[in-house]
Order: sequence, then structure tokens, then C-alpha cells
Amino acid sequence: MQSATQGPGGALQRAVVDTLAEATGRESRDNPVLAGTGGPAGNALLTAWTALVLLALSVAELLTLFDVRGLISWHVALGALLIPPAVMKTASTGWRMASYYLGRKPYEVAGPPPLLMRLLGPLVVVSTLGLLASGVLLILLGEEEARRASLTVLGFRADWVTVHQGFFAVWAVAAGLHLLGRVVPALQATVMRRLGGGRAVPGRWARVLWFTVMVVGAAALAVVLVHADSSWAAHGFGDRPGIRPEDG
Repeated sequence: MQSATQGPGGALQRAVVDTLAEATGRESRDNPVLAGTGGPAGNALLTAWTALVLLALSVAELLTLFDVRGLISWHVALGALLIPPAVMKTASTGWRMASYYLGRKPYEVAGPPPLLMRLLGPLVVVSTLGLLASGVLLILLGEEEARRASLTVLGFRADWVTVHQGFFAVWAVAAGLHLLGRVVPALQATVMRRLGGGRAVPGRWARVLWFTVMVVGAAALAVVLVHADSSWAAHGFGDRPGIRPEDG
């Protein structure tokens, strides 16, 4: 007879308990510190700081939805600023998971995230990158072409605006759950650690360099996309092509 912790119900309970313990900061993974890059500890720092940048930009982006027509240029600029940190966080977490599954000892010691966060991770990545990529496509196509072009998704015909909105719906749920599970550990690894006088992790200048590249790339991308959004800025997001809001 299977014990309570061996059956499917017990495994699910254990997964929930592990996720809640890490999400609330009651438990944390041991990240070995290595010379040079900092190893898992350096990777965790880079990921956590990048995640906080993503959180701040995402909140600002969501605020533009209250008046997306009037704030369309801000919506585009903030969306562009989100792309480099989203790519960096995907790369840093991808490196960590690949290192773990390839059997690199320091990452095996650090261990993987709780099971539920591992299952949620791919959905977060796909919805985030899909949301940002479809947003860039809308800008490059222009409003008229984006609304005219259509494709079939699960038997339904949709234009690219609808695809972007669909990615947003999935992202809002997935990213919201991910935030609940990761915001406390991220704050513990960064802000609270600095306030508590935690010891320095090697590889600081490499992390600063990555952040500098990220910031410069984000700024350049924002400038390019804002200058390319003329059709959306002219009509206002959600208006019919060729008709300005003041024309009724």
C-alpha cells in the first residue's frame, strides 16, 4: 500500500508545499559561489535583478492600458524596453536549467525550482516572448495591414491584433502566478540581501556589463519602434484604419 507521500495526491501535495515554502521565503535553495563568474549564486543574482527590472517595466506597461489610445507611444516604448530584459532572463534561467540537467555539479547542488514553478516556466516564457514578438510585428506591419492580415488559429480566423491580445491573456495569468512564486525570493536575493550586508559574489563586473548591454539595447530598440509606430499613433489603438478619433 502506497504511503500518503508516494501516491499522486501525495506528490501533488509535496509540490504545493515546496512551492509555497520557497514563494514565502521560508525555504531557499543553496546556490554555490564559484570564483570568476560566481557560479549558481552569480546566475541567481543576475536573474533576480533582471526579474525586478521586468516587474517594474511590466507594471508601467500595464498602466498604459487604462488609456492605450492616448498613450500608444508610451505603450510601444515600454514594450520595446521589456524585450532585452525578457531575453536576458530567459537566457539566464535557460542556462541554469541546462547546467542542472547536463549534470554540472554546482548546479546539481543548487537544485531545480519547485515542480510547479518548473511546469509553469515554459508557459511564462512562450507567452512573454509571443506577446512581445507579436507587439513588434504589429508596429512593423502598421495598423491597416495588421488588421487586414488574418490567420487561422484552432479553426478561428483572427488578425494580428487579436493574436497579440490572446498572448496577453495567457501572459497575464501565467506571469501573475509566476510573480506570486518568485517575487519574495527575488527580493531576498537582491534588495534584502544588500540591506543585510551579504557577502559579495564574484563576477560583479560581468553582471554589470550584461546589464549595460541590456539597457543600451532596450533604449535603442525603444527609439526605433516609437519612430515606426506612426500609423498607430495617428489612429489610436483600437480605432478603424484611416479614421482619427476626432473625426468621429
